[in-house]
Amino acid sequence: MTRRKLTSDEIDLWQKVVKQAEKMHPGSHSSPPALPLPKPKPQKHLKTRFELELDAFEIGSKAKPKPAAHRLKPAITDHLRSAPLQMDRKAFKRMKGGKLAPEGKLDLHGKRMEAAHSALTRFILSSQASGRRLVLVVTGKGKDRDEPGPIPTPRGVLRHQVPHWLELPPLAQAVLQVTPAHISHGGDGAYYVYLRRGR
Repeated sequence: MTRRKLTSDEIDLWQKVVKQAEKMHPGSHSSPPALPLPKPKPQKHLKTRFELELDAFEIGSKAKPKPAAHRLKPAITDHLRSAPLQMDRKAFKRMKGGKLAPEGKLDLHGKRMEAAHSALTRFILSSQASGRRLVLVVTGKGKDRDEPGPIPTPRGVLRHQVPHWLELPPLAQAVLQVTPAHISHGGDGAYYVYLRRGR
C-alpha cells in the first residue's frame, strides 16, 4: 500500500495547528512533515537456477563424473589390512589362510567395555608371559541398531575398540601384528593377535 501525497490545503492546516499548539519541549523544531521518498528503482533481475546457462554438451562427449560418496571413517578391517607387516611374511600368509592354529582364545561376547578391556589386558599379558605367539580374540560382529538415526554408529562396539586397545600401552609392547581372523576362526568377528617373544 502506497502513501498518498499531502495536498497544499492539508499542509496549510497542519502549519496552523502547529502554531497554535503549546510546545512540550521548547527548542525542538517544527517543520512540515517530510514528503514521501520516491519509489526505489527495481533491481536487476537475477537469474534463477533454472535460467542459468548450461555447459555446452555435444553428442559423444562424456558427462561429468559423480562426486565420490562420503565415508566418514574407513572400516576397522580395512585399516588393519592396510597396516604395515611387522612379522614374517610366510607366517602371516599361513595365519591369514587359517592354517596356523591359535594357542589361546579369549571370547568377549556379552561383556561390557570395562570388563572386556581388563579381560583383554590380562589375557594378552599372561599369554605373552607363557610364551604363546598366536592368540585369537573373539569380539563378535555386533548387533545392528534397532532404529537407524542421523548419526552413523559403528556396528559392534568391542569389534572397533579391541584393535585400538591393542595399540595402546600396556598391550602395545606385547603385540606384533593384529589382523581379522580367517572365516574358520570367526571371520570379521574375531582377530588374530600375533605376540612378540617374551623377554
